[in-house]
Amino acid sequence: MFLPDFIDHTNLKPTALPSDIKKLCEEAINHGFYAVCVNGCHVSLAKEALKNSKVNLAAVVGFPLGAMSTKAKVFEAKDCVENGADEIDMVINLGWLRSNNYDLVRNEIQSIKQTIGSTILKVIIETCYLTTPEKEKACTLAVEAGADFVKTSTGFGSGGATFEDIILMKRMVGDNAKIKASGGIKDKETALKYIELGVSRIGTSSGPSLLN
Repeated sequence: MFLPDFIDHTNLKPTALPSDIKKLCEEAINHGFYAVCVNGCHVSLAKEALKNSKVNLAAVVGFPLGAMSTKAKVFEAKDCVENGADEIDMVINLGWLRSNNYDLVRNEIQSIKQTIGSTILKVIIETCYLTTPEKEKACTLAVEAGADFVKTSTGFGSGGATFEDIILMKRMVGDNAKIKASGGIKDKETALKYIELGVSRIGTSSGPSLLN
């Protein structure tokens, strides 16, 4: 196991400067991280900074609240892919999920996946706001809609990834989807524990220091 292969090196701060994104990409290349993860406005810049490297480019959609219209999320995902994103990390509509509007949640994920085709889709369920049954249902809906990953957190909620949530998510998705742990992962020991529990990707803004 090579830890950098699991890391999505992330900067989603609303205050991020173009120079910050370039630095993020340089660090990802130097450390051999799997991907960088950025906001949509930085996709073209990051794509240029990553050219001739093996680092993938992920972009967030509906971030961080998930509460915009499906049409807006679909457009955002399409725009990110057209500008060079290899992966999309979307936030579900938590209000729809928590009010049992499951068809709306499923259809939204499905619409985005159909729009981006073979591009990897990660579905952020923002576990900190959900009950255990709601987390379970969110995972089921993501799999039913054809998502490639379920992901714990945006990192902007009231809490991030937990070992307990990863165990739950693994139980629900089995081999039907991969899992990304994100939010509050700042040291190597924690990252390795998540990998041991079955995650395929670690989202963190602390990639270089985590390796040290």
